This record gives sequence, structure tokens and C-alpha cells, in this order.
Amino acid sequence: MKSKIGDRVSKLEQEVISFCYPWIFKGFRCFSPETGHNLAISSLLLGFCGGRKPWQDDPRLKINAMGLSFPNPIGLAAGFDKNAMVISPLSRLGFGAVEVGTVTPRPQEGNPKPRLFRLIEDGAIINRMGFNNDGINRVIGRLARIRNIHGPFKTKVHIPVGVNIGINKIGANPEKDYPYLVGMVSHYADYIVLNLSSPNTPGLRDLQHPSRLRKILAAIKDQHPAHPPLLVKLAPDLEEKEVEAIVETAIDAGITGLILTNTTISRPDDLQGDFRYEPGGLSGRPIRKKSTEMLARVARLSKGRLTLIGCGGIETGADVIEKIMYGADFTQVYSALIYKGPSLVQNMKQEIIEILSRENIQNISELKGVAL
Repeated sequence: MKSKIGDRVSKLEQEVISFCYPWIFKGFRCFSPETGHNLAISSLLLGFCGGRKPWQDDPRLKINAMGLSFPNPIGLAAGFDKNAMVISPLSRLGFGAVEVGTVTPRPQEGNPKPRLFRLIEDGAIINRMGFNNDGINRVIGRLARIRNIHGPFKTKVHIPVGVNIGINKIGANPEKDYPYLVGMVSHYADYIVLNLSSPNTPGLRDLQHPSRLRKILAAIKDQHPAHPPLLVKLAPDLEEKEVEAIVETAIDAGITGLILTNTTISRPDDLQGDFRYEPGGLSGRPIRKKSTEMLARVARLSKGRLTLIGCGGIETGADVIEKIMYGADFTQVYSALIYKGPSLVQNMKQEIIEILSRENIQNISELKGVAL
């Protein structure tokens, strides 16, 4: 009885938040995007968003990938919770996984403000944050508090937690820094992501070149033969030959998978937002087609030898299904959460269930790659 009452309370909370969020978002627009983001983090810390307990997802949504079990195929991409401040509250919003970071070896403030811009008409965001974060030591302290490193991951969160790692803007040595970070987070992360594709750290995207990537992956393997699943996050702006070489390098190095994709430095001609010409990485609705095309290309090249996470422009349950049909094992969202609010994930999952029921599909993983 208590469980049923709790479920009804959580559902009611979500319905109230969903109804009120358009007005809340209008209020947030009175603040700069970065201040609005900080207010959202504070709201989560104070328990103003999300349910009181973990969601019980429909078994048809369950995904098994990378040796991990995801209760549903919708994860939160890195960038929202840079410092691992609100993993537990985020898990109660219904995500299938949460990825924190990007985290660097040392704390850094990032690029000068303003550095975050809303393109409301386009459902998009431009950021040039520059890996602002508290540094690896403080972040792993928070990660340690939400999990039991001496036993199974069954403490304060019930979903996989990924850690996205990157290099500092000044004084970086990628062949040393990435192995160091992998060693630091291995006890706390269910999977690790190398961010080599942010456009906001000078020279970072050059590390995607196969010769540089090969050296970094070899250094990690040499220093940490055993580590959690390791993925690389790629830019959507790579040339076709570059993508082919990177996929071959990733397979040869034995890494687990790729995230497709990060933000783009290109600007579609039909962007409407006032800040569309601001430098930085563009995310959200305008990159959905571009990121999905790259996902499909990599899926065809890798032929099931890599785990693929689809990210970029996902706003609906149908978008999640599209990514999976083009080869994704799992998906991630971020920009849509800003525009649609805390009820986003539950609404997306409900839409997916309706589609699966209509098509008589027993598990969403049955759709993987059917559009290739």
C-alpha cells in the first residue's frame, strides 16, 4: 500500500512540475543561462524537482550494454552535472544513466563569461564553457559518497554513473593526464568517457586524430590494464576518412565504444536565435540530423564491434527510437532538458512504450540497427 501511495505521489509531483515548467522557464529567462543553470542545480539539491524514490521502468525499456544494465535507454549527457553535485536527484527524474563532468586533473574556471547562450526559437544552446569544474579530487570525493566502493553499486543511486574526463587548458599533457584521470575515477565510475571533441579547449579536437588517439589509448592500457568500460566522445564535424580511421583505431585499441556526437562548430543556415553567431559548440534540435548521420556511418563501419551511444538533438521518445534504429545501443539528452524541464524523461519513456505497444515489440533493443 505504501509503495502504491508513493508511486501516486511521485506521479502527481511530475504532473505538477510538467504543468508549471513553461512558466518556470519563462522566469529563468530573466536570468542569464548560466545563472539559470546554477538555480536548477540548487533546486535539485534542495529536492524541489523529481520524485521521492527511484522510478520502476517498464521491462521493455531495459538495455544491456558494455556489461551494464540500464533500466531505460535515456541517459543524461555530460555537461549538466559537471561536478557530481546532484547525481541522486537526477536519478529520481527517471534517467537510465547519468554522466558527470567534464572533469579535469586540476580545478579551472573555464572561459570568460558570458559563455552560454539560449537559441530558444531553435531549441538549441551554444556554449563555450571551457571545462569549468572543481577538479578530479573534489569530484571523486562526491562520487565516493554516493556509492560503496567495497561492494556492488547499490547505495544512493540505482543507475549506472559515467564520468567524462578532459584536460586542463594550461599545462596539459594528454598522454599523462588521461591515464591519470582513468586511474583516479576507476573505483567510482561505471564507465569512463574521454572527451576529445569539445571545441572550447584549444587543440583538444586534434587529439581525435588516429595517431594522437592511439598514443593516449596505449598509455591508458599500459598503466591501467583493468578499468571500467572506456568510450571516446567524437565531434560531428569530422570528415568521412577521419571517421573511418578513428573507428579502426578504436577497435584495434580494444576500447568499449564511442559517443556520437558532441556539439558542432557549424551553423545551419536556418538558425533563428539572436545568438546564433556566437562562437562555441551548438547543441540541441539543429544537430539531430547531423549527429544521427554520423551515428549511422559509424554503426556501419564498426559492425557491432563497438558500443555506440547516440547523442544530439533528442527531444522525444521517437527521437530515441530513431537513434537506436540507426545503430545506438543507448542514448543521451541534455539541451531538451533545459527547454522541457524535469518531466522530459518520463514523457519520453511513455511515448516509447506507446510505440512499442502499438508495434508489438517486446524490448526496445529489438530495434537496434533496423534502419541501417
